[in-house]
Amino acid sequence: MIQLALVLLAALSLVMTLPQAKADSSAVDKPETSKPAAIVGDAAPDCTGTDSQGKTRTLSGYNGKTVILEWTNHECPFVRKHYDTGAMQALQKEATDNGVIWLTIVSSAAGKQGFTTPEEANAIIKKEKSRETARILDSAGAIGHLYGAETTPHMFVIDSSGTLVYAGGIDDQPSVSHATVKNAHNYVKEALDDIAAGRTVRTPNTKSYGCGVKY
Repeated sequence: MIQLALVLLAALSLVMTLPQAKADSSAVDKPETSKPAAIVGDAAPDCTGTDSQGKTRTLSGYNGKTVILEWTNHECPFVRKHYDTGAMQALQKEATDNGVIWLTIVSSAAGKQGFTTPEEANAIIKKEKSRETARILDSAGAIGHLYGAETTPHMFVIDSSGTLVYAGGIDDQPSVSHATVKNAHNYVKEALDDIAAGRTVRTPNTKSYGCGVKY
C-alpha cells in the first residue's frame, strides 16, 4: 500500500508540473514580433548604406539637415507615375535646391522586381534625370526593415534635429493614373513647407500606397 501511494503521488506531481513546463517552452520558442524602429516623433534610427557610386552614406552624417528617405522600385507602376510625369524629379529639385538631403533607397532583393546593380541604378538616374542626393542600394533590406518601408513609394521626412516628422504616402492619390498627380495633395511637400516655416508638421502620418517592397 505504501509503495502504491508513493507511485500515485509521483504521478500526480508529474501531471501538475506539465502545464507549467508547456507554458515555459512556448514562451521560449515563440518568436518576438519584429517592429520597425522608426516612429514619428522619435529620433530617426541611424542607418548606413552604400550608394550607386560606391560611397558609404550614414544618416547621422547629415546631422543638422533635413533628410528625405524615398523607397523606390523603377518597375513599379505607382513609382512610374511620379517619375514619368516629372513630379518626383521636380520635388527632388525643389528640396535639394533648398539644402535638403534626398536619399532614394532600393530595397528590392537580388532577382526580384526593382533590383539593380550600381551600374543599372546610375543609368536609371541619368535616364530619368532624377535629382536625388544619392541612391542607396539596400538589397539585403536592412534599412527597409529598420524603417518599416512597406511600399514603393514610401516616404519619410527627418528634420534638422534628427526627429522623424513624417512617414507615409507621397500624396493622397493612391492610383497609377498619371492624371492624378496634377491635383494631388503632396504630403512630403507640405511637411517640407511646415519645417521651413518653423511649424509642426500638420500631417505626420499617412498610409503609404504602391507596390509592396520586394524584400
